[in-house]
Amino acid sequence: MTYPLSRILSTATAAYGAFALFKPDHLGSALDAPAEQMPTFDLMAYTYALRDIPVSSVGMFASSPQLVTASMLMRIASDFGDATILGLNIQDEQVRAKALKVTLGWGALNVLGLLIDRRRERRRIRRIV
Repeated sequence: MTYPLSRILSTATAAYGAFALFKPDHLGSALDAPAEQMPTFDLMAYTYALRDIPVSSVGMFASSPQLVTASMLMRIASDFGDATILGLNIQDEQVRAKALKVTLGWGALNVLGLLIDRRRERRRIRRIV
């Protein structure tokens, strides 16, 4: 199997997407959102699910390393985009820090996984040639 770390991270992201779909209130609760903002965070959780499940499915099941890479790059851009949106819109410093740790941390982990997989693939190809 090529790109094993990317596929594992894609599986974890798809699992999170499924969780967000069935328990959207987790996001607002985790971020200690005020009650009046909970519907907004529920909507965000749904959008994460509807984005993460199909994009991560490509990363999990694609036979082409290029498609796995494209899926990972979309996921990474999404994580950093989420960090930007949440970072700019959450007023409470502790809650903002929590949101940034999760989004930037997951994005960084995906970057690392993709880089390791690409390096392994280049080495594998060099051994063949």
